[in-house]
Amino acid sequence: MSGGMGGGFPGAPGGGLFGPEMMARLAMNPKTRPYLNDEDFMKKIKMIQSDPNALTTMLGDPKIMEAFQVMLGGNVEIKTPDEMKEDMAATKEMKKEAPKKEESKPEPMEEEEEDLSDLTPEELEIRENKKKSIKAKENGNALYKSKKFKEALAAYDEAIELDPTSMTFHSNKAAVYLTMKSYDDCIACCLKAVEVGKANMAPYEDRAKAYTRCAKAYQKKKDLDKAIEMCNEAQLECYDKATERMMKTMELERRKAAVLAYQDDEKAEEAKQRGNDHFRAKEWAKAVEAYEEAVKRAPKNAPIRNNLAAALCKIMDFNGAKMHIEEAVHIDPKYTKAWARKGDIEMVMKENHKALDSYKAGLAIDPDNAACKEGLRKCTAQINYGAATMTEEEKQERAQHGLADPEIQAIIQDPVVQQVLRDFNENPNAANQAMNNPSMRAKIEKLIAAGVLQTA
Repeated sequence: MSGGMGGGFPGAPGGGLFGPEMMARLAMNPKTRPYLNDEDFMKKIKMIQSDPNALTTMLGDPKIMEAFQVMLGGNVEIKTPDEMKEDMAATKEMKKEAPKKEESKPEPMEEEEEDLSDLTPEELEIRENKKKSIKAKENGNALYKSKKFKEALAAYDEAIELDPTSMTFHSNKAAVYLTMKSYDDCIACCLKAVEVGKANMAPYEDRAKAYTRCAKAYQKKKDLDKAIEMCNEAQLECYDKATERMMKTMELERRKAAVLAYQDDEKAEEAKQRGNDHFRAKEWAKAVEAYEEAVKRAPKNAPIRNNLAAALCKIMDFNGAKMHIEEAVHIDPKYTKAWARKGDIEMVMKENHKALDSYKAGLAIDPDNAACKEGLRKCTAQINYGAATMTEEEKQERAQHGLADPEIQAIIQDPVVQQVLRDFNENPNAANQAMNNPSMRAKIEKLIAAGVLQTA
C-alpha cells in the first residue's frame, strides 16, 4: 500500500515507522530519552515497527503519543479519538450558541423616472394605450372567469382597439368563443391572432397555441382533416408533445370515421354478388378482391366473411381464411355453415383437435347439418386410422404441430391430466375411472386428436 499509516512514514521500509533515524531523535530529546529504558515502552515500539497499523490502538498511551510528537517535529498535537469527539461536540455547541448574523437587507433602490422627453406625442399615445389595453385585458379575464362571456368579448375588443399589434387579445377572444361553442368565430379569431402575431414578431409559442386552439375548434366541428392540418401548423411554429398526442388521437379518430363512412350494406351486397360470379367462374383472385371489398362495406356480415374464407382457401391462404372464418363465427355464433367451414380449414391445417370442436359446435346448433356431420366423420377417421399409415417422422411432426397450440399446452400442464396419463401405465383402473368424467375424456381425446398422445 502506498497510502495510510502503514507505508508513508519516514524510515519505512527498512526500520519501519520507528527506524534508526527516528530512534536517534527520541534518544536526543530529554523528555523521551528515559523511555528507551522502559521495557513496556520498547515492547510497544517493536510492535509498531512490525505492524505500523498497531499505532492506532496505542494513541491512548501518553508516552507513545509524546514519542510520536517528537518524531514529527514536536509541533503537532496528537489527540486520542475520545478527545477528538469532545472537540467536535464543543465546536457544534459553539455554533449553536453563536448569534446569527442579521442578514443585511438590500436597501430599496429608488425607482428612476423614465426619460420620455425624446418621445413624440404619437409615441406617447401608443405607450399609454398599451397600458390601457393591459387593463382592459385583465378586466376581460375577470369577466371570463365569472362566465360573463359577452362582457368579456367587449373588454377584449377594447384591448384590441387600444393595441392592435398584440395577438394575445385575439387569442383571448378565441378562448371565449370555444367555451361558448361558437366554433366558427373561434377559428376566425385564432387565424387572426396568428396573422397579427406574424406581422408583429410574436413568440413562436404563442402562435403555436393559437393554431392548437383552432385545431380543437375544428375537432369539435368533426372536421378532422382541418384539425390535423392546424396541429401540423402548430408543430411547425413550436413543437409540443401535448399537441403531438392530440394530433395522433385525431388521426385515429379520422381512420375510424373513414371506415364507418365507407360502410354501405347496398354496395356490400353488390360486391358480394361480383365475388360470387368470379368464384363460379373459378377466378379466385378476383373473387377474393370482390369479397374483401364487400367486407369493408359490411364488416359485421358473417356470410360475406364465410365466402371470403372459401375464396382464400382456393388460393391456399389458409391463415387468412382462418382469420375471417373465426370472425364470422364471432359475429354470428349460430351460423352453422361457418362452423363447418372452420372445421374444414382446421383439418387442412392439421389441427384435427380444433376441427372436432368446430364440427361439434355446428351440430350443437343444428344436429342434422350435413356438412358438420360429414366433417366430423372425416376428422374422426383421420384421427383413428390416419396415424397407422404415418411414418415416425410424420407422427413426430404432427405432435410438434399440436404442442404449438396454447390450448394443448394448457391441457398437458394440467396436474390432473398428467396423473391420468401416468395411470394409463401404472394404474389402468384409475385411468378408466377418470375417463368416465366427460371433461377429462374430452381433454384426453383432444390430445389424441392433436397427435400428442399416441394410441396403441
